[in-house]
Amino acid sequence: MKDLISVKDLSVEQIQELLKLTDEIKRDKTRFTAALSGKTLALIFQKPSNRTRVSFEVGMYQLGGYSIYLGPNEISLGVRESISDVAKTLSRYVDGIVLRTFEHKNVTDLAKFASVPVINGLSDLTHPCQALADIYTIREKKENLKGMTLAYIGDGNNVCNSLLYACAKVGMNMNIAAPKGYEPDKHVLDEAKRMAQSGGSEINLSGKPREAVRGADVIYTDVWTSMGQEKEAKARKKAFKGFQVNKTLVNLAGKGVLVMHCLPAHRGEEIADDIMESKNSVIFDQAENRMHVQKAILIKLLS
Repeated sequence: MKDLISVKDLSVEQIQELLKLTDEIKRDKTRFTAALSGKTLALIFQKPSNRTRVSFEVGMYQLGGYSIYLGPNEISLGVRESISDVAKTLSRYVDGIVLRTFEHKNVTDLAKFASVPVINGLSDLTHPCQALADIYTIREKKENLKGMTLAYIGDGNNVCNSLLYACAKVGMNMNIAAPKGYEPDKHVLDEAKRMAQSGGSEINLSGKPREAVRGADVIYTDVWTSMGQEKEAKARKKAFKGFQVNKTLVNLAGKGVLVMHCLPAHRGEEIADDIMESKNSVIFDQAENRMHVQKAILIKLLS
């Protein structure tokens, strides 16, 4: 495990190790305060962030390390300087790199030329740190993953893609309800279906939210319009009408269903405000767990 580019690249055993290490980190915060003493992490962010930046910076600090933030104005990746040159230069200075970018190829290219670990902090194809924090949260609340059913309602985006891989790896079923034209990446979906079949779980895709949530243990949603898609907002609102996670959908699911959202949320659009604040919501536990899981990832890659 040199890098973390996609959940697809992790074995089931590696995922379980990360989840167990996260348990230890949450249980005894003082035990790991010097785990990455003297280590430095570079954060290259081409897209703005709240949770990803803060969770990595605070997490690195709590592990005894240091992080340096490099925003769009510091590094115009691939424009002011080639990705290979950035990778080779930073590898001489730091112990690891987190890249939050638009094009997924930027992450794979950076990892190809860097001699230090590279972590995908988000790309247009996948968001592995988010998906790992999500399955950790489900395991924490439900005490099990295998056989659970996650219903994903909305845009088949990078989060959905990573959840497909994560669910398939750990034996969870996943029902996806997305409007026509907004389905998850076909290659990712096909790969995840093959993984799920060999692991004894199922992945289903439909355009019917009510069918997707029946008997589900988890209902998951994300914004209808992500960063960089602002010009599509009007068309997306029209296409996603009927895909809001609200009381009607939650009541159709299984008893004690968890409601999840990777944030930021557009309350009143993809999720009703009362559902975000309901007893079913674990959204802010999920956000907190980003930091704990990422600390486990950092220890595995940098220590």
